[in-house]
Amino acid sequence: MSAGTELWVIRHGETEWSASGQHTSRTDIALTDHGRKRAEELRDFLKGTKFDAVFVSPMQRARETCAIAGFGDRAVVQDGLKEWDYGIYEGKTTPEIRKEVPGWSVWKDEIVGGETAEHVGARADAVIAQALAAAPDGGKVALFAHAHILRILAARWIGLEARGGSLFGLGTGSVSVLGWERETRVVEHWNHGFE
Repeated sequence: MSAGTELWVIRHGETEWSASGQHTSRTDIALTDHGRKRAEELRDFLKGTKFDAVFVSPMQRARETCAIAGFGDRAVVQDGLKEWDYGIYEGKTTPEIRKEVPGWSVWKDEIVGGETAEHVGARADAVIAQALAAAPDGGKVALFAHAHILRILAARWIGLEARGGSLFGLGTGSVSVLGWERETRVVEHWNHGFE
């Protein structure tokens, strides 16, 4: 069961698209200067934290954040941590999409040409299982990734369906901790930012 193992979920720093609100999954873009500064703040915040394992999305923005934060040399790329595939909505903002589909929400509407929330939830479940296996006797596992996959992962951690990720806001360059209260999975800390 790995009770006691903490998952430290760390969202990558700002990119041009996260700043503008554009949906970003497959597009592999770098951090902005502000995003790199945030990653340096993560490094200072995480300094001295011992992780039994570090997993990172294969996308540049997550790998760059992980490296600047000081964990790039030991991070294992985990494809399950890729962001939700937004299909035809890649690169578009919610207001742009709503001009074509009034009231559209990534959480409740079909993602044409992309993934369902349930598929992303299944990926999150697999990442959770791998993280718990990496620290079977308790400890800490760092997960460097993206907003929606991490929000869904948090929902799945506490037993909600994948769409329950809609309840968790998550800023760029933030740190959250998923842990335990006795044998129950809980959210210990959420969306710690540095601004």
